[in-house]
Parts: sequence; C-alpha cells; structure tokens
Amino acid sequence: MDARRSENGDWQKRYSEKISDARSAMKLIKSGSHVFIGTGCGQPQYLVREMVEHAADVHDVHVVHLLTMGTAPYADERFRERFKTNTFFIAENVRDAMQRGIGDYSPIFLSEIPAEFEEGRIPIDVALIMVSPPDSRGQCSLGVSVDIVRAAVSNAKYVIAQVNPQMPWTHGNSFLHVNQIDAMVPHDEPIIEAPPPKIDDTLRKIGQNVARLVEDGSTIECGIGNVPQAVAEFLKDKKHLGIHTELISDWVIDLVECGAVTCVRKNINRGKIVASFAMGSRKLYDYLNDNAFFEFHPTEYVNDPFVIAQHEKMIAINVGLEIDLTGQVCADSLGHQFYSGVGGQVDFTRGAARSRGGKAIIAMPSTARDGTVSRIVANLTEGAGVVTTRADVHYVVTEYGAAYLHGKSIRERALALINIAHPSFRNELIQAAKARKFIYEDQIELAWERVRYPEELERTETLADGTEIFFRPIKPTDEPKVSEMLYSMSAESVHTRFFTYTISFPHRDVQQITNIDYINSLAVVAMVPGAGEMEIVAIAQYYVEPKRQAAEVAFIVQDDWQRKGIGTRLMRYLTRIALQRGLKEFTAKVLAGNRGMLAVFENSGLPLSMEFDEGVCSVKMDLTRAKLK
Repeated sequence: MDARRSENGDWQKRYSEKISDARSAMKLIKSGSHVFIGTGCGQPQYLVREMVEHAADVHDVHVVHLLTMGTAPYADERFRERFKTNTFFIAENVRDAMQRGIGDYSPIFLSEIPAEFEEGRIPIDVALIMVSPPDSRGQCSLGVSVDIVRAAVSNAKYVIAQVNPQMPWTHGNSFLHVNQIDAMVPHDEPIIEAPPPKIDDTLRKIGQNVARLVEDGSTIECGIGNVPQAVAEFLKDKKHLGIHTELISDWVIDLVECGAVTCVRKNINRGKIVASFAMGSRKLYDYLNDNAFFEFHPTEYVNDPFVIAQHEKMIAINVGLEIDLTGQVCADSLGHQFYSGVGGQVDFTRGAARSRGGKAIIAMPSTARDGTVSRIVANLTEGAGVVTTRADVHYVVTEYGAAYLHGKSIRERALALINIAHPSFRNELIQAAKARKFIYEDQIELAWERVRYPEELERTETLADGTEIFFRPIKPTDEPKVSEMLYSMSAESVHTRFFTYTISFPHRDVQQITNIDYINSLAVVAMVPGAGEMEIVAIAQYYVEPKRQAAEVAFIVQDDWQRKGIGTRLMRYLTRIALQRGLKEFTAKVLAGNRGMLAVFENSGLPLSMEFDEGVCSVKMDLTRAKLK
C-alpha cells in the first residue's frame, strides 16, 4: 500500500519538486557523459538546443541516438571537441558529419539495441526525452517515440524530460510515471513534422507491384522511405489488413478510414495497430492522440523476429539502395559513404520469412541519379555494405515487376533481377552475368529499349469448376516453369504440339519460347497456385507474318488440365489481342487426330477453313469477321 501511495498518491508533490528550468537540468551533463537523445519526431528539440548552449562547460560528451529529425547542432564542426556523436541510423541532419568523419555510425539490428543499453555495453548517463504532461495518476506518455527510448530511460542514471503539451497521448507501453523522471522541463513547441512525400509515377508503379503481393488478412510492416506511402495507395481495396511495424506515417490514416485495416485477423495484439514510433504531419499526431486503436511498444518487442513471425501472412516491405545479381541488398551506404542504417530491415525480413504465408519484400526504383545508374548491378559498388543477405531476400520489386528469389539458383536469380531492371541496362547486365558465369553464354539478348512487357494483358478468369486461372504474357524468367511443364507432359501431348515424340527440351529451345518481343512473337501462359509459387499449366503462342497481317498460333495444355476449357479461353484471349493489334488472320497446323484442338478453333467464333494433307490439318481463321462470345 505504501509503495502504491508513493507511486500515485504523492506524485503531484514529486512532480512539482522535479520541475526545472533547462539550464539547471543541463548541469546533470558532465564532461565525458554519455547522453541519449530521443528518436525521430519525438526528439526534445528544446533540450538539445539547451545542451549545446551548455557546451562551453563540458568536454567530450558522447551523444548517442537512433534516427533524429530535428536539428543536430552537436554534430557541427564547431563542437567536435565538446560532443562526440554516435548514431544507429544516419538521418539527413547528421549525414554530413558522418561523411566528414566527425561522427560515428554503429550498424546494428534495431531489435538488439535495447540489450546494449541493458547490459551496459552502451552506457547512458543522461537521457534527453520528450513526454506529454502527466495525467491524473502521474503518468506521462512517450507519445510518438517509444522505440528504444523506453530502454534508454530504464538504463539511464538521469532522465531529463521536455514536458510538451503538443505531444500526443499514445496508448500501449508508452507510459512513464513522473517518479521515473529526474528533471522535468516544461516547454511548449510544435512536434517536428515529416509531411508525406510526393509520389511520382515510378513510385506509384512500385506501390502497385508491391500491393499485388499483399493478400487479404495480411499483417504489414512498412519501413522508412517514400515507398510505404506509394504502397498504401494501392491497399485500399484489401480486406482485414493488420499492421505491426516499427514506423507509421500518414499513410496509415487512409487505410484505417477506408476500412482496409481492421487488425481483426492478427494473431497477436488482435484489434490493434502496433508500432514503436511515428513520423508524419500534425494531422497524424492528432489522429493518434488518445486513439486506443493504436498501441506503441518498445523496439525489443516490435522488432523481435520471433514476435513478428507469430503473425500469419506477415508482409515486410523495406527498401534498398542497390542489389547485385545474386540478391545481396545494400541498404545503408553508397559505396564507402554511409548513408542511412541497418534499422529494422533484417528484423522484419527474417520475421516475415518465419511467418506462415509471410513475404519479405525489398522495393526500390530500378535506377538512380535521374536514370543514369542502375540500382540492380552485377557487383555491389566497392565499399557498399550488405544489410540483407542473398539468403534472406524473398521478393525484389521495382517499377518493372517483382522477382522472387528465395530458394532460387544464381542463374534464376540473375535472370529474375535482370527482368525487373530498367530496360536500358538489361543487356549490359546480361553480358556481365555471362562473364561471371551466372547464366548460360547463349542467353538471348533482346532490344530491351523497344521491348515492353504488356502488363495490361494480365487477367484472372474462373473456370466452370470454380478454379481461378491467371493469364499473362510469358516472361524470360518463366523458362524453368516452362521446362517443368513440358517434361511433365505425356508423350502423346508432346507429339500433338510438336509433331514429334521428343524427350528433350534443352535451354536453347525453351528460351525461344520465353524470350519474345511481345509484338511479332507473343506467348501467354495460364497459371494456377502451386507449391509456394504459381505453376504454368498451358501456353498459347502466335508468330506474326507482318506482310500478311497474319499470325500462326499454337497451343499446349498440361494433361491434367485438358478438357477444362483452358484452351478455349486462351484462344479467346489471343483473338482479342490480335484484333487490338490489327491482325486479320490466324493460321495453324494441327494433327488431324487432335480433335480437342480442332474443336477449340471450331468454337472460336471465327469463320475458318480446313485443309487435310497427310494427317495434318491446315487451318485458316478470319479475324475480320470475328464474333466473340
């Protein structure tokens, strides 16, 4: 009872005793002290300014922090003898100091930082933080910044708090009693804002490609950067999404308001959005204020891969600066220059990988420096650090599509990444991959500047038995799937397509099917869910004879999927494409005994003629008189 009375009943007296002016509070900082500064937009700006004003009285103060968004005068050249800066994540405010060598950067997984404080490997003498004013029980809120701040407070010798009435009151594990604070400095000032970034067409396309990988009922994490805002735009039609993420920004508001995010299917913290810090506009802070739908928890919980993995369909969306053809991701440096940090990328990547149905996604534009440099490279730039290893990456997404790498060979990885690189760099990357023996030396090179994957032709249809079939143009990366399909087919099915009982489908032949220009040669595939990936169960092709405005068509359907209507749908699919492109005639050669294929043509809605010669039927179909059903 006495302990409870001390905690709650006497708090007003203790609070009044702890109120201090900033100058007096700064006397707790001595020469050689280790000082922690609060994170992100929760940085106590007033206390930081006062600490620097106090600089003449101290030497060699060691400043440590995560990502901070306000000014960082302690990192200025003028104070290099007074303050030594060490950051776990390089933000814009200290980047110049890091690159000029007057500050330090400690690469570390975000989930492991609290243990460094707890075990004293990173000592903290004074923690400078920002809190809301106390409630009726003497509880303050850490507001928009719980992350590693709570661990810092728990392990600091002294805690100095800027008490700011503009700090939102957030729920979760964000509360700090006045008894846990040594000096409280009232100062009212706006919380630092990080307005939503502008989303250009490239980012919007990346967002669309990422959103396609997010299923209803998924729990998502979005790392730092402008990609999350772009992704959120395309998640509004999803159902029952959950959020478990280190950082939330303004993108979360629209997803909640439109009903896409409900958190009702989360496996832990059900019904709650979980984050460790927030950076956004005043609109976001007002939205978070006393909103019990949001819970803020410390980094050691939010970023724990084993906690993350408990969510089914956990989707981790993070960004990279550069990736090589084997799948190594650089996310914290530009060559020898440190640019950002390790952050929580690996925590969430590994957590999502352990999640049932989870996906670890690295998203980035295909180029940098106004399109002059490819972010997908044969080798990482000299000095670039690997944040996410080639074994950790599942998906890589650019504006040109998504590459699935997990469990793939180096050859498959290289081709998949080349396929989503900017077209201007693809042949250069193919040549580099050949030189490194990553891919076959006879790999086809195309005029990629003129070859565009026709994404608009993708569509999903439902068969009579309820099976959903995904139809899309073929891709160079489909070569292994095409080979698997061909080798799985019966000798009779192979014979009806190729007019021979071949038993071999070598790379040199299969790549002729998968490497096309989508104009004079087109192939479309029918796909169904397989063991972890989509499987190809049918292929339809046409090859244009430009002078005649005609095209020869050919079809092959896997044995188990024949007589289900897939051939008919593929025929209708090719016909629509041909009509859009101004073709006037289809031709085909079919074995006379292939009644199934002939029936597809007869039911196509196209006037046709047939000629039989030595067991082969030559078919002509008039596209100008098409009557599609």
